[in-house]
Amino acid sequence: MTEFRLDAGMGDRAQTIALTTSGGIPEVIWWGGALAEDEDLAQLAAASRQDLTGGMLDALPALSLCPEPGRAFQGQPGLVLAAADGTPLLPRFSFERVEEGDGLLRLISVADGLRLTHELRAYPTGVIGLTTLLDARQPVRLHWMAAPVLPAPQSGEIVDVHGKWTREFHLNRVPWSPGIRLREARTGRSGHEHPPFAIFPADGTTNRQGQAWALHYGWSGGHRMVAEELPDGRRQVQFGHAWGAETLPARHFRTAELLAVWSGVGLNGIGAAFQHDIRDRVVTWPDPARPRPVHYNCWEAVYFDHDLADLCEIADRAADLGAERFVLDDGWFGRRDDDTSSLGDWTVDRRKWPDGLHPLIAHVHDLGMRFGLWFEPEMVNPDSDLMRAHPDWMLGPADQVAGRNQMVLDLARPEVREYLFHAVSEILAEYPIDYIKWDHNRLLPVVDAAQTRGIHELLGALRKAHPGVEIESCASGGGRIDAGILAHTHRVWLSDSNDALERLRMQHDAALFLPAAITGSHVGPRKSHTSGRVLAMSFRAWVAAQRHFGFEMDLRELTQEEAAVLKSVTAWWKANRIWMMGGTIHRIDSDDTAVVAEVQVAADGGRFVLFAGQTETSVQILPRPLRLAGLQPEARYRLRLINPEDAPRQSRGPNALKSGELTLTGGALMQRGVLLPVAWPETIWVVEGERV
Repeated sequence: MTEFRLDAGMGDRAQTIALTTSGGIPEVIWWGGALAEDEDLAQLAAASRQDLTGGMLDALPALSLCPEPGRAFQGQPGLVLAAADGTPLLPRFSFERVEEGDGLLRLISVADGLRLTHELRAYPTGVIGLTTLLDARQPVRLHWMAAPVLPAPQSGEIVDVHGKWTREFHLNRVPWSPGIRLREARTGRSGHEHPPFAIFPADGTTNRQGQAWALHYGWSGGHRMVAEELPDGRRQVQFGHAWGAETLPARHFRTAELLAVWSGVGLNGIGAAFQHDIRDRVVTWPDPARPRPVHYNCWEAVYFDHDLADLCEIADRAADLGAERFVLDDGWFGRRDDDTSSLGDWTVDRRKWPDGLHPLIAHVHDLGMRFGLWFEPEMVNPDSDLMRAHPDWMLGPADQVAGRNQMVLDLARPEVREYLFHAVSEILAEYPIDYIKWDHNRLLPVVDAAQTRGIHELLGALRKAHPGVEIESCASGGGRIDAGILAHTHRVWLSDSNDALERLRMQHDAALFLPAAITGSHVGPRKSHTSGRVLAMSFRAWVAAQRHFGFEMDLRELTQEEAAVLKSVTAWWKANRIWMMGGTIHRIDSDDTAVVAEVQVAADGGRFVLFAGQTETSVQILPRPLRLAGLQPEARYRLRLINPEDAPRQSRGPNALKSGELTLTGGALMQRGVLLPVAWPETIWVVEGERV
């Protein structure tokens, strides 16, 4: 037998993956906290060997990095192949060799005419990336190939993510049971419904304590997750492209990278690792030293009704409130008066813009703001010059059902990518634009991995040609959020809902995977355009200030009081954004289910901000203590409530923070917690902490 190990990370999130092989595809014998440097891996492998009993085969098939049906494996196989003519293939791989480098294991196994490579990479962020590659001497058909398969823990539950339009990032918690939990996204995007994330917490794990294992499949197209408990009790987790996503025979296939994290300090350890990995490794910033700008988007102010005078007036108000970027949304191109026409015709509508976009951009620049523009390049309306000229460029059957009055362009075709590259590039060359909101409002009619590779290639070409342009990934809100798309973009639109109450919870759960710096959050209209809920400006503004801050409303409707509150919160966010956007979000285990709370801690631990949102009326009369997270136990922190004016008239007691400051150790704040004033539903407390 031969053993290997790969180590990543430091401290409470340091992890090890150890493997063994007795001649076949290697299998994982340890995925968890860092093993001792002198751990005897041969003994660890020996300790993992199982007994046999009645009703079983005479040997236990390995739960390898790619479980093989040809070796009588009784669970979900990691590879399902056929010859080019459709004849099923059942290869039996033998381990050939290992290639080791700095933070890299490449494990190579072979069968007749096939080479299977499993790559494991340890990143400086503490995350381990896992990829499977298949090379064939002759073209083969690939139905399913998993990224390197990992064992799941024997206790705890499965936590994965569900959502829908305007209600993204909800956590599903389900127990393990014999058989399969299968989640497959076949919409051609990472998806609102089944985004490619999963966490496996041990029994008793909370945000602050306990063990947890987590996976993030970095793929922007249809994908599949299998969490399976075998009849013998072993558990496996597989991630890969959706079944059948590779539609053509080929000689080379590869999965996306599966990002693996272990934490010994609860779910917050998972969140911290993924936040840092996305922000500091996956995303490539056009100008890393530039602070994240306060963002204004005009969509919920004007929709398709573009008028230069109106937009200039709105820009004046945005700049006065502190905005630093102005984004012109849908409606500027073709003959785009609604969502029924012109997608694909990426030329400025001279009816609305007789002098092009130059007058608006000049006005925005004169106000000291940068300018951004909306595109939806992957889509096409049947009522468009592009579709009339190239009906063959549409993805899927001619008689398919439309989505939002639009079809999808086939990005596997080089000529389609070339057209879109030049169409977008010409706009970027003519106008001084430093930001694109890149939208994707239609489910794909077919599952096709080539479409995802096509968008990655197109975005990569545009990034190379226009390296100073920042790109936001929007897909009807949060329909395409994953490490694959974020390798080519810089910001995500978490949801089309600007309802702060919905956003509070969505942002809280998304923090398990996403950093504040890339998560766009806007102060929406007084009456939400997606829920109809009416919320106070203070609540709307402070919820947006938890992430990459912006506004999205008709600013001409603000009262003087609302404008003053928004201006004040904007100034606060700008004063704190450097350390907040570079810090870590720690979710709080609130003992009051009506309170959603988090602590954002600076990278050096020298300061923090507590956000505590009251979502509804509490069961008990008075607030329960909030036990903070992520602080240095021995350090002393000075606390200050920065919005005491939001206290309701029923708050009439001697709460210390309501009238002054407190100085407490991190240990006291994390063990006993802090008492906040009474709060009305749909309000939020904001407390600054600074290390003394």
